[in-house]
Parts: sequence; C-alpha cells; structure tokens
Amino acid sequence: MRNKLSDAIKLANKSALMLGSVAAVAMMGFVGTAHAQDAGAEPEEVLVTGIRGALKNAVDIKRNSTAVVDAVSAEDVGKFPDSDIGESLGRVPGVTVGRAFGQGASVSIRGAAPQMTLTQLNGQNVASTGWYDQQAIDRSFNYSLLPSQLVDGMEVYKSSRADLNEGGIGGTVVVKTRKPLDMEANTVYVGAKARTGTISDEISPEVSGLYSWKNDSESFGILVAGATEEFDYVRRGTEADYRWWDDVSPTTFIQERERTALDVTTQWAPTDELTFGLHYLSLDLKANNTNTSTYIFSGLDQSAANYTCSEKNAAGVCTVSTTKKPVRGNLTAGWASGALGTETFNQTWGRVASMDSETFDLNAEYAADSFKVTASAGSTKAGGGTDLTTNFSHFASLGDYNMALWAGSIDASGKKIKINATSDLNMTLANYRDKSAAEAWAVKRGPNSDEESYAQVDFEFDLDLGAIKSFKTGVRTTDHDVEKSSDAAVFGNATPQTLNDTSMFYRGTFEVGSHGFKAPKPVLGAMVKATLADVTGWKEERAGYAALNEQNDALYGMFTFEADAVKGDFGLRYISSDITGTSYALDGTPLAAGDLGQNLYYSTNKTSVGEDYDDVLPSLNVTFDLTDDLVLRTTASQAISRANYNDMFTNASQTGYQDGIPGNERLTTGNVGLKPMKASQADLGVEYYYGDGNMLSATYFVKSINNFVTSDIEINRSVGLVSPDSKVDNWEVVTLKNSGGGEIDGIELQLTHAFDNGFGMAASYTYVNANAPLESYTDRLGVFTESSKDSVNLVGYWENDVYSARAAYNWRSEYMIRETGYYGNRMHDDFGSLDLSLGWNVSDSISVSFEATNILEEDDVQYGGAEFWAADSGTKRPLLEGFPAWSFEGEATYMLGVSFKL
Repeated sequence: MRNKLSDAIKLANKSALMLGSVAAVAMMGFVGTAHAQDAGAEPEEVLVTGIRGALKNAVDIKRNSTAVVDAVSAEDVGKFPDSDIGESLGRVPGVTVGRAFGQGASVSIRGAAPQMTLTQLNGQNVASTGWYDQQAIDRSFNYSLLPSQLVDGMEVYKSSRADLNEGGIGGTVVVKTRKPLDMEANTVYVGAKARTGTISDEISPEVSGLYSWKNDSESFGILVAGATEEFDYVRRGTEADYRWWDDVSPTTFIQERERTALDVTTQWAPTDELTFGLHYLSLDLKANNTNTSTYIFSGLDQSAANYTCSEKNAAGVCTVSTTKKPVRGNLTAGWASGALGTETFNQTWGRVASMDSETFDLNAEYAADSFKVTASAGSTKAGGGTDLTTNFSHFASLGDYNMALWAGSIDASGKKIKINATSDLNMTLANYRDKSAAEAWAVKRGPNSDEESYAQVDFEFDLDLGAIKSFKTGVRTTDHDVEKSSDAAVFGNATPQTLNDTSMFYRGTFEVGSHGFKAPKPVLGAMVKATLADVTGWKEERAGYAALNEQNDALYGMFTFEADAVKGDFGLRYISSDITGTSYALDGTPLAAGDLGQNLYYSTNKTSVGEDYDDVLPSLNVTFDLTDDLVLRTTASQAISRANYNDMFTNASQTGYQDGIPGNERLTTGNVGLKPMKASQADLGVEYYYGDGNMLSATYFVKSINNFVTSDIEINRSVGLVSPDSKVDNWEVVTLKNSGGGEIDGIELQLTHAFDNGFGMAASYTYVNANAPLESYTDRLGVFTESSKDSVNLVGYWENDVYSARAAYNWRSEYMIRETGYYGNRMHDDFGSLDLSLGWNVSDSISVSFEATNILEEDDVQYGGAEFWAADSGTKRPLLEGFPAWSFEGEATYMLGVSFKL
C-alpha cells in the first residue's frame, strides 16, 4: 500500500501541475474589477457583537470563501436556545437535524443521509458512539455530546476542496474551539441556566464557564472551558407493536441525563513565526433510562360476541376495532384453548447507558513571509453503549391477577392512534404481584468503542505565476478502530432469580402514554441493583462481536488563483485505505458445556479478513465578481463517504434457526470490502451582496452518487449447517455489495437583511429531490435516510445596546428514520419548531436571558412508509404505508439564564 501511495504522490503532483498550467492560461483571459483576496486562505475571522454582527460575519465568510460555505459564529450560537451544536446547525440553510430523544443528534446536509456528513473538530475527526442499542453503528458524529457553550464557531462546507478531509458527500462540518492567544488576557465567562418543560416539569440546572489567560508578551496562554447539565427527558406517547395480537402500547420514556464537558487549550509562541498548541477535550454523557409500556391487546379476544373489526388496511391489518367488555382469560391454558380474554401487559425496560469522548491534539504552525507549515498529531477515542439492559414485566394471566383488563375502541386509521377505553386501565402496586424479579432472558450489555490516532502536515507557498497565487499540499494518515460486542448475563443458583418485594422497584404512579393512563413509576436504581445482585458473570454472544481497523492515508495538492474579477482553487486529493475486519465465523463448532445456547456453531476463535482500495478526488471552485455586489459561484468536485461500519462488520447473524418453523432460515453477513459511496457533484449560484451584511442568494446543486450498499440474496444455499427444523442444509444467504446509483439535486435560497432601526431578518428555503436505490433498504423506499424534500428557516430579530429579541421558526417536511433491531424503519411526519430568545444586558458584564423552544408543542409523529409488498423483505406490519407506528407529545421547554463576563 505504501508503494501505491508513493506512485499516487507522483501522479497527484504531475496532474496538479498540469491543471495549474491550464488554469493559469485560462485565467489570463478574464477581465473585470479586481478584488484582492487570497482564495486559499482560511475565511477571515471578524470580531462581532450582537445578532446583526453575527449574521454579518456569516455573510462575510460566505462571500470571501471560494467554496460553498455557511458559518455560525459563537455569538450566533449563544443567541439561540440550543442545548447542543446539532440543534444550532439546524439554523443553517440546507441543513436538517434529527432530534432523536429530544436533542439534535444527527445532521443531514442537502438531503444526504447523516452518515454522509463529515464532522471535524479543528480539522480532525472526533470519536463518538451511541448510547441506544437500536441504532446502527455508523460514521456520523453524535452531536448531543457537545454543548454549544464550548464552540467558537462552525463552518459548513457544502462543496469540496482538495484540502478538506475526505468523507462527506453531503458536506463537511468544521467545529472550532477557542484559542487563548486570540482572546484578551484574563477573559472570564460564567453562565447558569434553569430549565423546565411542559412534560419534564422539574427544574434542571445548567452551568458553564471559561477562563482565558496569556502573558504580557502574548507568547504563552492557557484557556479552560467547561459545561455541565443535569435534567430528565420525558417522552410520552403511543407505539404500535402488532407483533402479538394487534397490540398498541401507551409508553413513557424517562432518561436521566448528565452531560459534562471540559476543554483545555495551551499555546506557546516562542517567536513571531512559530506557534505550538496543545488541545484536550473531554465529553461525557450519562443517559440512564426506563421505557414503560402498557400493552393493550385489541385482537386477543376475537370472539364474535365481544370483538368487532370495522376497518382494515390493504395489508389486512385491523385499523379500527372495538372490544365490548373486559374478559379475564387463562393464558397458560389459553394458548391451546383460545380462552385468552382481554389481557393487558405492563413492562419496563431499564438501561444503564452512556457515551464519552476524549481527544488530545498537539499542533504547530510556522508562518514565514512566503510560506506556511502546519502540523497536527493526536488521538481521539470514545466508548459507549448499554452497560446493562434489564426488564421487569407483569402479565394478568401469568400470576398478576389484579392487572387491569381492556375494553374500548382502537382507531389506527390516521397518523395517530386513538384509544378510547371503557374499562379502567389505571394501575397501582395493588395491581401487580407482591414479588418481582428481572426477566433473565433480557439481561444483557452491549459496549461499543471508537478510536483514531492521526498525523497531518500541510505546506502552503505563495506563488507569483500570473493568475496562480499559491500552492498548498499536505499528507494525512489515520489509524482507526471500531468495535462492538454483546454479552448475556450469567446467573447463579437462583432459579428463577431472587424475588424481591415489588414495592422496591416502583415509587408512586405516573402517566404512561398520552391518554391519561396511570401505572407504578419505576425506580431504575433499584431495578439495576436487584438485577446485578443475581448476575455472577457475563458470557460473550459471539454473533454480536465485530471489529474493524482502517488505515487511511491521503495526499493532496491545491492551487489558488486570482485574475481581475475571478478567483478560486483547484486540486486533487488521493486517498488509500486498508481495512481489516474481525469476527467469529459460523463454522459448525459444537457448543461447549456451559456456553450460551446462541453460540451454537460459532467458532471460539476470531477470524480476520482484509481488503483495500484507493481513489483520486478532483475539485474546482471558481467565483466571478460580475459587479461590485453580484457574485457568480461555480464548483465541481468528487467526494466520497465510506460505508457504514455496521455494513462492513463481518460477523454472521442468523434468524429462523431452531425456531420451530422449517424453511425460514436466513444468514446475513457484512462485507469488509465495501467501497465508499462516491459522488460527482456541482454547484451554480448567484449571490447579491448589498448594504452592510445583507445578502440574497440562489444556488442550484446536483450530486450523482454511486456505490450504494445493497443486499445480494441467494436462496437454497448450503452453508454447512443442518437446520433442526427443516432437517436440511438449505438457507437464504444475504450478503452486502456495492451496486446502484442515486441522485440528489435541488435549490437553496437565502436572504439576510438588517434594517436601520434594530430590526432584521434571515430566511432560507431548500428544496431537495433525492433518489436512492430501492435495494439499499428493507423498506424498499428509494429515499435517503433522514432526507426531507423541503426545509425552511425563518428568523426575525430586534436589538439595541441593552435588549435583544429573536424568534426563529424551523420546519422540515417528512423524512425516513432507519434503525437496527426490532423497530426498523418508519416515516417521520413534517415537523416545525417555533423558538424564542430574549436578552437583557444589565451592565457591561452581566446579562439575563429567557429562552423557549417548541413553543407550539409540535408533536413527534411517525408512521409506516413502506408499500405493502415490502413485508416480503421483512418489514413489520406497523411499518407499512400509512400505519401510525409512533406518536409522542410535543414538549415546550423554557430556560432562564444569567451570565457574567469580563
């Protein structure tokens, strides 16, 4: 591979020089008004204050860059009521945010999936994992980790340049942190906020602070910043399960969130030309949670005298039903007799979950009169997942004879399920059995890890070759490891587990779902303690283990040019990757004594397999100053997004094996040799700059993407395993491959305008027409994950030296959510949030703020999107077209804050 890199260096340099010669000749022919600006330089940093100044700064960055860039300054982040940088990015034109579990966790740019967004901290990757075990392990950064208080600014690159690290077809988000030598000595900031909500009604604290110092000679400085918050997130609504007897489940999810962040930066400048920096960032999120559901089995008792189904959809699913009276059945006898009654079932899933990220970066810069050298080396690592999953359940016919019974009507014909109960579904401890224990089959843990070490050096030379103004080149290498695992609990001699008083596990009652039903409120700590008391150890589920190592190298060359009214850059980026996947093979190994039953036929030794690929990515960015105020911007480039880790994991997972049903055996295996998705993309935009910081622009963008990941399905395949159900070795084998292409094109409109009386506005609209291969998804919908066709941002503000007010409305059309595990894929309804922020500068040092989000309490509504025939590929009935899968109550949150700065 290193030989390939050497050859590629020669090829890249030769190609870059040829392109430079051609471009130089071409640029000589352009005439017009000169606007001196180094196109290859970083966007100029402008000190701004106030809302208008922040928007002006963003407009200046956009105008001065050769690429298509939108920026968010620290001032702008602070004026919006956003709890993390993901939500702040949702204010950027063309950017939509997936607010999973109430926070901005994922970012989609111009209709591309979140894993096609590359997020970097000061130009380098940041390791992150998820805490939720139903989400696939992909390459997207979990934005809920990073508080907005630690950020100096963000830039969203929507077009590519040779000096931008590869990985973002949708775009690249560069998050910048503060540096002490750029700030005044003894800068102090302390802020505190109190948060409450219309559902999570407890008052929760949030504290942040910063101190920056430098010596009198401004040659040494240190900055320390931190933030901490603690609050409970509560989500109430209704989920449609339909895996048993047309069951729907009012559900309440409670998450105890504790987020802390620490940022430390040191700079030393021994000379005017040379600067060294050391940066440390620690992010930690504890996300322990419970999910309590009361299952209503509307189709359990289907006797003609008691049950009526008055409406079905095209898939034969009953969408409108009525149960006339509650009937207590006998479940243990009822499986054979059908005397199942109208049971209810209450269960609480408890998870001890967390994720953390730690980054070290050592950097240096030497800037002479005609050249500059920058270097960076460091590491970033993250851990997360579920440290423990447990389950406590109660079922009427399994001993909980006082459980409530169901009678009433279910209407699932719209986007939300309507439940009208004629029986009393409210429950207290008196409805549960006296003694309880965790469900042994559910006790598991699933830790994940993500780690990367990197080194990069860049050289920039000023040139005087006519229109060619500079040449920039650099090399970067990274060593990346990602690992997932799954462990099942081993219990001692307690069979079943130790029974404790049920009252230990609940305290009072709370509302389950959004229909007013009450149930005992779980105490997660007590459930976890009792569960772990019976666990004597853990055993690895070998089908759940997988690891990847990627050795990624890159080399680039980029020229900048300027001639009269034309400026821009062009270059090539060469990439090379070696990948090794490790897992346990499904090879027929007999089960050893005492091993987990699910490890049958899995090897006890790990197996590794390797692949490699390389590519060359060209880029060209040109701006034409048609007049002093009118700019024409064009770009053309190629970009990649590497395949999701979850698709590249080589572990083999089986379904249908030894389940009593012959002929449904399926084996699914990832592919370490998957090539990156690759896009050929272009932009054409017109930007009109008028007044001081005002702008009107329109941009057309297009992306043609190939190498999507699709499923290759072979039937009647022998894999060396005889099924005990069918008595033959005959499997459906699913492997992943690169196949098919997708298209994205659209229009992005922006307007920023400030009036002379303190009022101002910013507005944007983005239309995206995106089509992906049907074969890439089990739902067989050719839409990108989390891609909305339409998105709108509207902001109005007023400010003077003392007071400020801003109202912001953010709206996006429906989009597809895709998860691993049981819940699968579902369509999210269009969503809009009206937010408000008010500020009062009590003095030069003290400010008071009031912030409100989702004032209109917009509900979170999700429904099936797949056509009915997609059920043949494994799509579950509640996820078929139009069926109301999930709906949760919208919550408005309010924050009162005070800050001191010096």
